[in-house]
Amino acid sequence: MTDTASPTVLVFDVNETLLDIETLAPLFARVFGDAAVLRDWFAQTILHAEAATLAGHYLPFGRLAGGVLRMLGTVRGVPVGEADVEELRTRTLAMPPHPDVVPALRRLAAARFRLVTLTNSAPDPAVNPLERAGVAPLLERQFTVDAVRRFKPAPEVYRQVSDALGLPGPDFCLVAAHHWDTVGAQALGWAGALVTRPGNAAVPALPQPDVTAPDLEALAEAMIGRWRR
Repeated sequence: MTDTASPTVLVFDVNETLLDIETLAPLFARVFGDAAVLRDWFAQTILHAEAATLAGHYLPFGRLAGGVLRMLGTVRGVPVGEADVEELRTRTLAMPPHPDVVPALRRLAAARFRLVTLTNSAPDPAVNPLERAGVAPLLERQFTVDAVRRFKPAPEVYRQVSDALGLPGPDFCLVAAHHWDTVGAQALGWAGALVTRPGNAAVPALPQPDVTAPDLEALAEAMIGRWRR
């Protein structure tokens, strides 16, 4: 990505980037006696989603997340029942936005960026987490991997967005809290913007994001300064 390129569409990851997964911690504290198991569960869910895509297999992200919860129960010798899996689903659908999300999105929209989302989570017929969180009105569109039945960072996932909006790669910037996600988008010529939520950082050996900041409001300021001069 060069300084002369100016993305017009910001594509936001959802889980952890916009919505706060730490609100799932009470479930892990109750089941495992350790809220920190949340981070192991999330990392293992991403790992197995990527493995499924590489192996040519697809299942909804929520179902995979429940399966990983049961796997961790087996590994740790802790019983995980159907009620626990259902609680995970219920809590996931009710995750709130981080406090910096709405102010940052409003500022970016005022700077004439188009705002969309792209998530590993399949649509839920009963609940739209972004609508429940009050974020949906700020978005132009919401995309999920379910349309291509592959998980990020598979190129088909990002390509569906550029195809749907009819714009070339340099018009897009992927905004995420996960370096592996920005790496996937940058491989297609997109820009990458990394918000280093607690527990997240860039890997020095991989292609670096174009913009990095510790919170979404600081990231918004940096993107406006770089691409809206």
